[in-house]
Amino acid sequence: MPRTVHRLRLGLADLIATPYPTVPFDLPPGADTVEVRLAYDTEAGVIDLGCEGPAGWRGWSGGARDRFVIGPTVATPGYLPGELEPGEWSVQLGLYRLPADPIEVTVTVISPAESPIDPEPAPMPPSEAAPWGSTRLLPAEPGLTWYAGDLHAHSTHSDGEQSLAELAALAVTAGLDFLAVTEHNTVSHHGLLPDLGAALDLTLLPGQEVTTARGHANVFGDVGWIDFRRPADEWIADAQARGGLVSINHPLEGEWAWQHRVPSLPQAVELWHITWFRDLRSTEPWGLWPTWRQDAVLLGGSDYHNPDHGYLPGTPTTWVAAESAAPEAILAGMAAGRTAISHPGPDSAVLLRVGEELVAIGAEGAVLTDIDGRQQLVTGDLARIPRERAGRGPFRLTAPDRRLLAISP
Repeated sequence: MPRTVHRLRLGLADLIATPYPTVPFDLPPGADTVEVRLAYDTEAGVIDLGCEGPAGWRGWSGGARDRFVIGPTVATPGYLPGELEPGEWSVQLGLYRLPADPIEVTVTVISPAESPIDPEPAPMPPSEAAPWGSTRLLPAEPGLTWYAGDLHAHSTHSDGEQSLAELAALAVTAGLDFLAVTEHNTVSHHGLLPDLGAALDLTLLPGQEVTTARGHANVFGDVGWIDFRRPADEWIADAQARGGLVSINHPLEGEWAWQHRVPSLPQAVELWHITWFRDLRSTEPWGLWPTWRQDAVLLGGSDYHNPDHGYLPGTPTTWVAAESAAPEAILAGMAAGRTAISHPGPDSAVLLRVGEELVAIGAEGAVLTDIDGRQQLVTGDLARIPRERAGRGPFRLTAPDRRLLAISP
């Protein structure tokens, strides 16, 4: 089977009928590599690309790639290397946007593959790195430390423009203690994280961004691939049953706002996404909150994709109070709701929940507001406010000009 060409005509009616069509193909025993190429008029539509083998899901690149290669030891980022089992495989398409008049779509399967696979770059510590956020030694309950991180970032394993090693090095540059790598609909990066994190002295959390046309959610933890093609209530329940922490991403962001209606919302929500960070006076998330799960774990995320956006991972920064910086300890701190969100940087104002107190650090002259709109002025560089006097959470710190500075549950 050196080369097989499949020609399709797909349009809006196909998208409505079956948003995830498959193109099956067979691999014979002994196949060493396989390459898939997708061609269509990219001005007319957007079609995502993925692959499934006889033993399960092999990867996804969404609309970021028009080809991939899978081999026994290496694969295109976003895809899992390994044995090419004989039998029926399928190219998985995702019809995201198509015109009413069908367009020609060509899927070419080549085995053995003709295109090379570039190896993952080796980790290189950055020439300059900010101190870890944990070195601020922020006030915490006994046995816990506040660690600084980012819970939403992408590399070339989905639609990011930098390798895993480059992404991790940027997190070190930003002074983060941890970084969650949350690729779209793939876990191809999970196996690479422990060694990369050890090389850079950075905690890398395994994650995946379950990505659908009606909303996105992060699943944190090495729980295996989550099938985004199923109804949302099913894949949320599956992720939670496997021990994953599920967080609704950017619930109010443009065409990617959360639209799925589910019996119960998952445990966490990305309340401070980079889109809100770019409009620090926006009050949209506070308008959302009364409709949301009131005990939700509050998370932030930069949704980092490339340096052209003008910010580093950790914008905004999510703080987690944990027993150590080990991945399982950070995840446990998140699950327990021991989080806070702030601007990046070693001198940023931070608002923390410590026992029965709210503690504001570096916030002299800021305004503390509870969810009911009650306000009080923060005095002193380290202000401790008893919870009964603070009001009802979540709480936020704002500057006198109403710019958001920090959030705490």
